[in-house]
Amino acid sequence: MASYKAPLREIQFVLNDVLNAGQLAAVPAFAEATPDTLNALVGEAAKLIEEEIAPLNASGDQQGCTWADGEVRVPDGAAQAYKLYWQAGWVGLAHPTEFGGQGLPYLLSKVVEEMLCSANVAFALYPGLTTGCFEAILASGSDQIKQQYLPKLATGEWTGTMCLTEPQAGSDLAAVKTRAVPNGDGSYALEGGKIFITSGEHTMADNIIHFVLARLPDSPPGIKGLSTFVVPKYLLRPDGGIGERNGVRCVSIEHKMGIHGSCTCSLQFEGARGWMVGQPNTGIQNMFVMMNMSRIMVGYQGLGLCELATQNAIAYAKDRKQGRAFNGGEQIIEHPDVRRMLLTMKAVTEGARVLAYETAMYVDLAHAHPDAAVRDEAQDWVELNTPLVKAFCTDSAFDLGSLAVQVYGGHGFIREHGIEQIVRDAKILCLYEGTNGIQAMDLVRRKLMLHNGRLAQRFFAKVRSESTGDAPLGFIAKPLREAVDELEATVHWLQQSFKTSPEDAGFGAVDFLRAFSLTYLGYNWLRMAKAASAGTDETFRRAKLTTTQFFAARMLSQVAPLCRGVRNPAGELMKLEAEAF
Repeated sequence: MASYKAPLREIQFVLNDVLNAGQLAAVPAFAEATPDTLNALVGEAAKLIEEEIAPLNASGDQQGCTWADGEVRVPDGAAQAYKLYWQAGWVGLAHPTEFGGQGLPYLLSKVVEEMLCSANVAFALYPGLTTGCFEAILASGSDQIKQQYLPKLATGEWTGTMCLTEPQAGSDLAAVKTRAVPNGDGSYALEGGKIFITSGEHTMADNIIHFVLARLPDSPPGIKGLSTFVVPKYLLRPDGGIGERNGVRCVSIEHKMGIHGSCTCSLQFEGARGWMVGQPNTGIQNMFVMMNMSRIMVGYQGLGLCELATQNAIAYAKDRKQGRAFNGGEQIIEHPDVRRMLLTMKAVTEGARVLAYETAMYVDLAHAHPDAAVRDEAQDWVELNTPLVKAFCTDSAFDLGSLAVQVYGGHGFIREHGIEQIVRDAKILCLYEGTNGIQAMDLVRRKLMLHNGRLAQRFFAKVRSESTGDAPLGFIAKPLREAVDELEATVHWLQQSFKTSPEDAGFGAVDFLRAFSLTYLGYNWLRMAKAASAGTDETFRRAKLTTTQFFAARMLSQVAPLCRGVRNPAGELMKLEAEAF
């Protein structure tokens, strides 16, 4: 089966040498987050994840979740592992101390999440959705609701869900039909059904808190008439203890392509008591607090699977003997095409790690930096990077999982090696929390237009500042400058095109997101090459520079043709009637 060892050397390199994450310790809220503290905590989390959670990945996939009489049973060992995980404090790393969290940087929590997703991405969904539910209630809940629910969610003692999707309402949330009728005592009776609810039912925690999108009887139609409600599985007694079962039940679970260890439920709300979170008809704004952070979370799931695929493919290629390479080597890592695949995997995984970690660090700065100007700039970067992290990292997880199967050959197609599981687990990441096509449209339709295009211009200025001069890294600096020029020209085309011919912009959005992501990775590889060159580890330096050369020649060169394709009008392509397909 696939094995996992936390890449601590790579993680510390990105945190300390590339991004200077130690700067967070200068922010008063994170004064304790010194590099030594961050490194030590990452190491401690790695031990628990490697020893207790990674071994459950294959068995959880094979056993899956089962449903009977309204109850869901999770795979053997998952409940015990989850208890170990939350009691050790890992769920509450970045939550405020006033609610029982540890108040540490969001960045640290995401580094731990990457490792958890590499080890067992299905398991990672339980604490991941709990954190999302916590964040949504924290942003919009009343003081009373916060005091009732956040302390248990912060630690992970209770788990949480996000209840948006209905059979007729997937990406189109305006079609949500679940109703919430006032009971006259401040509570509401919810009626309706939700599907695809991750962690919607299980017995690993004493309570499950559902964050539900529903419609009031007198609300306007469409997306403007939605409100959010907190609906616990078990009602709370006046003293805060667990009371009677609420009117929400699991009526089935999904039989899925992957993430078998995660229970994906259909829930029926039958007069379930809920309490409004936020103001009436502000549900979509409230839900997007959770959605935006969840999109970053899903990107980290993709990053985790990229690392798992890369790690196992390299280990197998070093060991597997098959034929004789041109250089006389016996292991398949000496064959040029296998070397090409492995370098592709390294280039994507290591470059995407910088993208994901930097985005998380900007979240910390946007929330906690004392300087308003720094907060505003950091928020621009979070807005710009979120669709890149979500879409690029998850598309890459599926692609790299497929490459890992290719490296293994026929053995990769066999279940016992655990590599085909990566492909099956990865595909859902491209679909939930907004499909990657939706992420591309978010980038083109919203992020390029915000503040008169300021977000993209910040990126172009930063990359040009970093890539001035060629010696000794001209092999990456020069093509990076050329890629930025192509990307900027395409941004201008898209900004104009969306105003006059939105179908042209929409048709090229996915290719544009990839071009933008590859350019961002070029920026990351330039910074990694500089940081590695300044270090004393010669073997590490050579590996980084070689991968930088590969990325510059073989992947950054894809930006120009992608951009040219984006700038092709699509009017004639959209005129073809559906019946002709």
